[in-house]
Amino acid sequence: MKSYMYFLCLCFVFFSCKNEEELKVYSKSKAIEATATQTNQFAIVIHGGAGTILKENMSKEDEAAYKLKLEEAIRVGYEILKNGGSSLDAVEQTIHVMENSPLFNAGKGAVFTNAGTNELDASIMDGKTLNAGASAGTRTVKNPISLARAVMEHSPHVMLAGYGADVFAKEQGLEIVDSMYFYTEDRMNSLKRVKRYEDEKKADNKTAFYDATIKDSKFGTVGCAALDKHGNLAAGTSTGGMTNKRWGRVGDAPIIGAGTYANNNTCAVSSTGWGEFFIRAMVAHDISALMDYKGFTLQEAAKEVIQKKVPELGGDGGIIAVDKNGNMVMEFNTEGMYRATMNDKGELTIGIYKDIEN
Repeated sequence: MKSYMYFLCLCFVFFSCKNEEELKVYSKSKAIEATATQTNQFAIVIHGGAGTILKENMSKEDEAAYKLKLEEAIRVGYEILKNGGSSLDAVEQTIHVMENSPLFNAGKGAVFTNAGTNELDASIMDGKTLNAGASAGTRTVKNPISLARAVMEHSPHVMLAGYGADVFAKEQGLEIVDSMYFYTEDRMNSLKRVKRYEDEKKADNKTAFYDATIKDSKFGTVGCAALDKHGNLAAGTSTGGMTNKRWGRVGDAPIIGAGTYANNNTCAVSSTGWGEFFIRAMVAHDISALMDYKGFTLQEAAKEVIQKKVPELGGDGGIIAVDKNGNMVMEFNTEGMYRATMNDKGELTIGIYKDIEN
């Protein structure tokens, strides 16, 4: 009899705890549902890189140039979305504008490798199908984001790299340019400065010199995330990588889940920062996962990853993102990030510095 009563007590405790836990989960899901209203029917957010961007170091002319180009880029995507176009088209065409500008470390403005070449990376993802495409280390493709989309839509693969990726791009009819197209005096001067620093410091401590060399030479990536009128999310990222990079180094930009991620159930994300750490943290996917598995809002998830998880690993940078309800975030832990948003009302915001809204 005692054994029977003991068994009943255990069952009561077990089911009480289980029901209490289910009640908590149910209550939380209902709370999330109650706040998950459609903020924007469509929305678009972009970045042009994060890093040590200080107002005192920026001339008025340069600041104006960046703002104009950010506005030009985001308005291209906005018009596509406003007219009922797809988020994928908006992302691709918006990134084209930034890839074609020498202001950003992507396409025309790509930085130089240690060998004095330009090796470009890009990725794109469709939140509706979870299909994705990426390219790494290309040297002749004018707009790597279009190559990434071609890989997604016209190949059985997710990522192509190096010479083969360039060949595939040519076969797909994408615009191919001579390598000199990517040459800019500013980027070459940046490489020379890094190499001078390298020569001065490498005799002291090779590891320390390398860490210091890359610290301020890794930013400038461009990206876009968008929600269209059909409820579909997409994200894309494009970069020239890291100044003075060696050995075919590839960062997070072409890595699905690190530099780019989109899922209609949660959000679309594009990253910019110290790629090695963004790969280890799988930043873009982690933000989506926190929303999906733990019920975080987009703002909560972005803050958790960018302000806590990435710095704990030793990295820095930022992300831009939009969720399925049209909420947008621009989260970064650096001194600045070139960024802009537009909502379905046509309201434009542009930012550059950490503490100053532009």
